[in-house]
Amino acid sequence: MHTHAADSHDLIRVHGARENNLKDVSIEIPKRRLTVFTGVSGSGKSSLVFDTVAAESQRLINETYSAFVQGFMPTLARPEVDVLDGLTTAIIVDQSRLGADPRSTVGTVTDANAMLRILFSRLAAPHVGPPGAYSFNVASVSASGGLTVDRGTERTRTEKVTFSRTGGMCVRCEGRGTVSDIDLTQLYDDAKSLNEGALTIPGYTMDGWYGRIYRGCGFFSPDKPIRDFTKKELHALLYQEPTKIKVEGINLTYEGLIPKISKSMLAKDVDSLQPHIRAFVLRATTTGTCPDCDGTRLSPAVRASKIEGVSIADACAMEIRDLAEWVRALAEPSVAPLLTALQHSLDSFTEIGLGYLSLDRPSGTLSGGEAQRVKMIRHLGSSLTDVTYVFDEPTVGLHPHDIRRMNDLLLRLRDKGNTVLVVEHKPETIAIADHVVDLGPGAGTGGGTVCFEGTVEGLRASGTLTGRHLDDRAAVKESVREPTGALRIRGAATHNLKDVDVDIPLGVLCVVTGVAGSGKSSLVHGSIRSDEGVVRVDQSPIRGSRRSNPATYTGLLDPIRKAFAKANGVKPALFSANSEGACPNCNGAGVVYTDLGMMAGVSTTCEECEGRRYDASVLVHRLGGRDIAEVLAMPVAEALEFFGAGEARTPAAHRILTRLSEVGLGYLTLGQPLTTLSGGERQRLKLAVHMAEKGGVYLLDEPTTGLHLADVAQLLALLDRLVDSGRSVVVVEHHQAVMAHADWIIDLGPGAGHDGGRIVFEGTPAELIAARSTLTGEHLAAYVGA
Repeated sequence: MHTHAADSHDLIRVHGARENNLKDVSIEIPKRRLTVFTGVSGSGKSSLVFDTVAAESQRLINETYSAFVQGFMPTLARPEVDVLDGLTTAIIVDQSRLGADPRSTVGTVTDANAMLRILFSRLAAPHVGPPGAYSFNVASVSASGGLTVDRGTERTRTEKVTFSRTGGMCVRCEGRGTVSDIDLTQLYDDAKSLNEGALTIPGYTMDGWYGRIYRGCGFFSPDKPIRDFTKKELHALLYQEPTKIKVEGINLTYEGLIPKISKSMLAKDVDSLQPHIRAFVLRATTTGTCPDCDGTRLSPAVRASKIEGVSIADACAMEIRDLAEWVRALAEPSVAPLLTALQHSLDSFTEIGLGYLSLDRPSGTLSGGEAQRVKMIRHLGSSLTDVTYVFDEPTVGLHPHDIRRMNDLLLRLRDKGNTVLVVEHKPETIAIADHVVDLGPGAGTGGGTVCFEGTVEGLRASGTLTGRHLDDRAAVKESVREPTGALRIRGAATHNLKDVDVDIPLGVLCVVTGVAGSGKSSLVHGSIRSDEGVVRVDQSPIRGSRRSNPATYTGLLDPIRKAFAKANGVKPALFSANSEGACPNCNGAGVVYTDLGMMAGVSTTCEECEGRRYDASVLVHRLGGRDIAEVLAMPVAEALEFFGAGEARTPAAHRILTRLSEVGLGYLTLGQPLTTLSGGERQRLKLAVHMAEKGGVYLLDEPTTGLHLADVAQLLALLDRLVDSGRSVVVVEHHQAVMAHADWIIDLGPGAGHDGGRIVFEGTPAELIAARSTLTGEHLAAYVGA
């Protein structure tokens, strides 16, 4: 039997990959198989899978479009690699969190809302209008006026035009579902006058610009206590619309306090503000459900328009698995294709284990794992074959019980004739691989080579770091610590919690477990107040441009700059590549970027500073025999010694470096751009920053995300050190090694969504294993081999 030439291409060949820390990697990936990439965090897995294979595949597809279309698409540079053969179309499902825009919900991110809106505009009674009329993002507008139409020289005439559009947005909250009220007592002290410093808003002092404006505006006297203002004067201080005024001969715009701070502080994402402004915003605003629409974001007309007694607001508030049943019961031949598509989309949610979500759930409240599974929904029923699916740790945020379903899903995608590439640390998923590529041996500069290629059995026997740790099982601790106190939570009812009363023990390592959607985050983040002494480390991404690096993010650069400045008798600003010390040619970026329109732009290393980012005159100044560029090129471990003793001894820098090395980031260089860090590295960087805060209670959200089996042990040692130093640590976690290591476990369940939200177990890990009364108990017992 002669084989056809077309059937011989069953490998994706990669030769000489050099992205990020990869050292000339060459591998062959079998097509139509499930390949898992393993290795410690930072060993180069994502660089190989995402930045090389997937990026090139995406770039080649984009090049098939016309130049006009390419102008609207993200431009991708060709990855650093010699040969890439046998690529197929790549579909990337990564872990980036969904946008936390207040208007974005699960329904708007998937196409479920769009389909529901069409359904209601066709079938609901009373009829409101076209699909847009059922959307909470569309405002109702109407306008009328004269429109001048030019038709040659003589025939110009004005026509009267009216225009109106019906939208479904609730007028009061503008489709956000919540309204913010400003607490005026937090803005000023009404017993004082402005000159006595009545304003308590950060940055609004009477010596600065604001002082000049408020003193010289003439709407009120700066010497009169605010409580004595007339109604008109108070209105001018708080609500005045922007008004042109002249102060000391300068033309300025005066605006009342509330519109001014609404624009400058309240409209921004709270997490992106500076700490003192964030504290002020949290203090001064109270957010409540909008009383007009009851949090549904929709206008009264839309809420009154129903299909069989159900409005679109009710439909979006149902759990998706219940909504799917309701849609299945609608038999309406006129919209049959729409019902089939909608049903398919909703069933995919249930299949992937997200049936407990509702379509009106804000997308910013989903965990990383949930966000990733929401993105997968599009691809589940697709009839495309011979596609490469690329997953980034699809098991993040999944209980061992749910991992089995995820595995079935990956195998189903493969069995349809697709190549599935998965970056993963969990042994349960590595076990189902047809082919394994293990990268390492270390992380950062110590990684980037292939340690092993072959089957899972081969990996076990190979003696690589991953192979050795694959069958690691943590034992339950002999003795557990005694709590020193308790955080009392009474009547917690956030999301799906059912009036939960629980005491979270303090002074111990307490782990909160339960299947995805059982209410763990609602309990930990929703019910524990952010008082003094509560430090939260969640999974929200680190914000940082390619100019930010671990040194700038952790505040390490400040003491280093001061030490350099002091040793050389110059000012600290010289040692910042974003300030005076920047190389004039590349403005301190280290690269010169050339934009080529719709082609991928080219960045070339700056010729003058050779990528060092500093002006040559700055590099003359040394500290301990090294210049600032050499210091930023050091890994944390080396810098720890450098700043620990001798001429360069800097205790402030040494303290921050110690924390970085404790969370297992000893291999990162101080100047590595934040944009090149992996997900696990970013979270540990954040943990290192938060460890400095004077907190008594640490709330961690799945700190093992993106951690290799070998690194989990190091993380547990770190958590132990935190507890032994007198702190309380509460961890939301699915990793069985962390559960086994806990002093106390609180298990939520028994299921997800409305089947969850109750405490099903409280006690020590040993008691949980002995009782085997919950899903978590059974999986933990199997894990420790009890």
